[in-house]
Amino acid sequence: MKILVTGGAGYIGSFMSKILLDKGYEVVVFDSLERGYKEAIDSRAQFVQGDVKNISELEKLFLGNNIDVVMHFAGYISVEESTNYPDLYRENNIVGSENLFNSAINKGNVKNFIFSSSAAVYGNPTKIPILEDHPTNPMSPYGQTKLEAEGFLKSLQKNNPSIGFACLRYFNACGAALDASIGENHNPETHIMPLAIKAILEDKEFSLFGTNYDTTDGTCVRDYIHVLDLVDAHVKVMDRLIEKKEGFIYNVGIGKGYSNKQVIEAIEKVSGKKMKIRRAERRSGDADVLVADPTKIKQELNFNPKYSDLETIVKTAWLWHKKQKLET
Repeated sequence: MKILVTGGAGYIGSFMSKILLDKGYEVVVFDSLERGYKEAIDSRAQFVQGDVKNISELEKLFLGNNIDVVMHFAGYISVEESTNYPDLYRENNIVGSENLFNSAINKGNVKNFIFSSSAAVYGNPTKIPILEDHPTNPMSPYGQTKLEAEGFLKSLQKNNPSIGFACLRYFNACGAALDASIGENHNPETHIMPLAIKAILEDKEFSLFGTNYDTTDGTCVRDYIHVLDLVDAHVKVMDRLIEKKEGFIYNVGIGKGYSNKQVIEAIEKVSGKKMKIRRAERRSGDADVLVADPTKIKQELNFNPKYSDLETIVKTAWLWHKKQKLET
């Protein structure tokens, strides 16, 4: 079976490609390298450089490959950036996704789609933990683009019942490979763990955005899931899609939240170093608390996270970033 991984030169896409290849699947990576890294692409994968905003490149891709499953990770991911450049996010995350799905169906006769969505579709939730049927009310253009791409997939499946899709609403993906071979390296980087770890390694100040949220210690609370567990969820949902052509939506989290201050403390403990912290204003679009209720994915897919305790997440991330620092 041949699987297309868009954004396969990025963080989650590179992990996804590796686990699929390890399981014996053929993998085609499609990435513009605008924000990904060619060295992150597994050498066993077929690499096609291209942009989801370019329809002719997509049509050529699908006409030249017999793709069975599309896993779509090629999206911009920064809440803050999306508030500053909403048109950029609309063009890449909505138009690009529609181009991809239409080309896959019309030129490649693809029936199976797995979409990298986000807990940002919920906005500031009215009930914690968050179930999949919680009202969607995005606070940022980023969250809105994810919700609209989900809606496009739903409409495609409604018009063509032979198509199956799954939207996986990630909470906070984090961590690195256990052997420190692959890790998180976004450009631009906006996630707390890599930013905090880099601040310690480079002996720089870390900006803590917002200390007046409606939480116990005043900082944002998030549900963190190790990237290894996240890609395992994709494999499980792919198996279900192959078996049953329907539309599935799953939260992918662990059902427990940690505040930004707790994350900082965990990083200080693992590194053995004290962080220099600068308190800054809130970032636009950040919700107070985002914690999943993962009951549905656990029950329906037998999903059981193995690496998503905070200590393992932080240790693997620290080792990877430390290795990168030593190699530069």
